[in-house]
Amino acid sequence: MTLENQYGITYNLKRIRCIMKKYQIICPIRKANPARRMAKATKEHRTCPNELQRNFKQGVAGKVLLSDITYLTYGGSKRAYLSTIKDAETNEILAYEVSSSLSIDIALNTLHQLKKHHHLTEDAFIHSDQGFHYTNPQFQKLVKKMGLRQSMSRRGNCWDNAPQESFFGHFKDETNIEECETLEEVKREIKSYMMYYNHYRGQWHLKKLAPAKYRQQLQQVV
Repeated sequence: MTLENQYGITYNLKRIRCIMKKYQIICPIRKANPARRMAKATKEHRTCPNELQRNFKQGVAGKVLLSDITYLTYGGSKRAYLSTIKDAETNEILAYEVSSSLSIDIALNTLHQLKKHHHLTEDAFIHSDQGFHYTNPQFQKLVKKMGLRQSMSRRGNCWDNAPQESFFGHFKDETNIEECETLEEVKREIKSYMMYYNHYRGQWHLKKLAPAKYRQQLQQVV
């Protein structure tokens, strides 16, 4: 996909594998975990209804927004946190925030970053787990102020937000966060990856296009 999209070179996979074997080129890939099972929800209580119901692909960009926070280890034992908001239709990362703290500000600042995008639909909603940040009154107040609805996964069921979890997995596989020594280095590494991911990293399920280019194509069709 990279050869085709960025360099106009079309090689089939068999030829690429032969070249890789000849020059001993190895590309690390994520392997599926067959032992992973769907976790059953242990409680019926939901802070917000699960409006998504795993219907991630609804054919419209800017409607289903997925959000979550993950931790990053760098400089030996230092820890940073990454909060993101992802468009479930295009896989594009619309907003993100990096912090050394897990305070509510990391989630609020991510929402503020989302304001820069003007292609959200009128019925757009943000989906997350039932973590502290997303049940916090400050977060919910800002969501409503921005004209968004809110949806939450069932407690203990990571599959309800699987695409967001998948992004974090690829992100950690494809970056060198652990080699960073300072938080500023971490932020630079993340900024570089987000640019690459959104604008250059082709994806099979997006017609081999990068997320931002796929969104542009969707908007042209509409």
